[in-house]
Amino acid sequence: MNPIVVVVHGGGASSISKDRKERVRQGILRAASVGYNILKQGGSAVDTVEGAVAVLEDDLDFNAGCGSVLNENGEVEMDASVMNGKDLSAGAVSAVRCIANPIKLARLVMDKTPHCFLTDQGAAKFAAANGVPTIPGQQLVTERSKRRLEKDKLEKDAQKADCEKNLGTVGAVAVDCQGNVAYATSTGGIVNKMLGRVGDTPCIGSGGYTDNDIGAVSMTGHGESILKVNLARLALFHVEQGKSLEEAADASLCHMKSKVKGVGGIIMVNKAGEWAVKWTSTSMPWAAAKDGKLHSGIDFGDTSITDLS
Repeated sequence: MNPIVVVVHGGGASSISKDRKERVRQGILRAASVGYNILKQGGSAVDTVEGAVAVLEDDLDFNAGCGSVLNENGEVEMDASVMNGKDLSAGAVSAVRCIANPIKLARLVMDKTPHCFLTDQGAAKFAAANGVPTIPGQQLVTERSKRRLEKDKLEKDAQKADCEKNLGTVGAVAVDCQGNVAYATSTGGIVNKMLGRVGDTPCIGSGGYTDNDIGAVSMTGHGESILKVNLARLALFHVEQGKSLEEAADASLCHMKSKVKGVGGIIMVNKAGEWAVKWTSTSMPWAAAKDGKLHSGIDFGDTSITDLS
């Protein structure tokens, strides 16, 4: 029996207000606990990452699903991807509207089509054909996301180069009792983005990657920067070259910062049950469950460990 592990992240952040911090912490702990329970019951790594990410998509405090940020038209467009390290099967969707859980749609793309990636109207048609319920677009819009869009539009005139402003994504990586690894990543994108803008999240090799022989990784950060350096695959390349997970995460994040001044975060696991969490943004909510213990944190040096019930 392989050691079972799940690690989740709630996106990089420039700062998290005091009133949100505890809600964010509880959301991350809940997602990791749900994922760990799936693993304990013999569930697959893919089921685990899908389940954990769906919890965060349903939480208003994260930039995915019902908490997604708004594009320039004040609408929600979401991206997601999932991948199985056992056979490299993958599913992704982008520019998705009116669906509560894009990660579940990405899983259907992986399981029920010969393709890896569906977008916009094609993804909507596929969702309808597979009985995925639609919800009114406004149901995904929160008061917080409206305020963030208004603030961004006001600040556009002063356009300061702040790539830390838009780092919200959620993700999970896991290893199951069979030694299979998987990742899932989901996002609403960046505030005030152009209509149809797609970042790293649904792009296999950028927003995440997994291979049983190497490990699994899920990213968060400035999407355009992550895309330019293929950050997920780069991190696993460093593992292939003999680096530890922590060294690989550090090396790839440093590369992105030096080449394109991008910041972000990485969660990683391998089939041996090792895991790593690293970020260059100001903070990144994360949690990891292994051996009946729940590790979590938000800021640098802020790590707590509790027993899982």
